[in-house]
Parts: sequence; C-alpha cells; structure tokens
Amino acid sequence: MSILPPVAEFRFPWEMSSVKDGESVRTFGRLVSYQPEESRATLSAQHASKEHQVFVKTVFVEPFNPIIGAQYLVLGELGVVIRARVFNCVDGVNIALLQKAISHQRSFFRERERGGQHG
Repeated sequence: MSILPPVAEFRFPWEMSSVKDGESVRTFGRLVSYQPEESRATLSAQHASKEHQVFVKTVFVEPFNPIIGAQYLVLGELGVVIRARVFNCVDGVNIALLQKAISHQRSFFRERERGGQHG
C-alpha cells in the first residue's frame, strides 16, 4: 500500500467533466478570482471560443499570494472542486505550446500502451 497519491494525468480545463471523483488531475488556467475566506480560486481557459472554468479548493496550499490574471498550474484530486496539493503561478508559459506538449505526451503514452515502436 502506497502512501503517495496516484499519478495525476494532465487534463485540459474543458475535459474536467470526464474526470472521475477522487481522481488525481493536473490542469491549468488563468486565475480570475480568489476568495481567501472560502479558500477558493477560479481558473479560466478558452477553447473553441468558449470559456471554461475550473474551481479550486486552496486550503492545502495556503497561504499564497494570488496574482489575478496570471496563469496557474494545479495538481490535486477532483471532487466538486479540485482539492489542490500544488498550485503554482506559471505566468509567461506559452499555453499553446503547453497544450501541444500535453497532446504529444498523450500520443506517446497511447502508442506505448499499444506496444508500438518510437523512433
């Protein structure tokens, strides 16, 4: 029995509805609001001309100095909200390149699971 949480798969904010409760997840978004009295942050990301919001419980990562409008990466377990274990400001990261890298990583893992060769 491991005391470490399970590995968290990277999910885009618009994919959160496909994540099961209790599953570890990594995602990103622009911090659009933070309510310290509720230990709650809201991340937002745009995809296909639609705005997607992710709600984050920040109690395990406080205190932190929120930068409204900055990009953040979050790692945690999904329930009604993501219970953050890690909540990092990554402002300046090229989000289009991050999305491309996530897609490439997924392709690699899918191919590896099928027993395919790379190179």
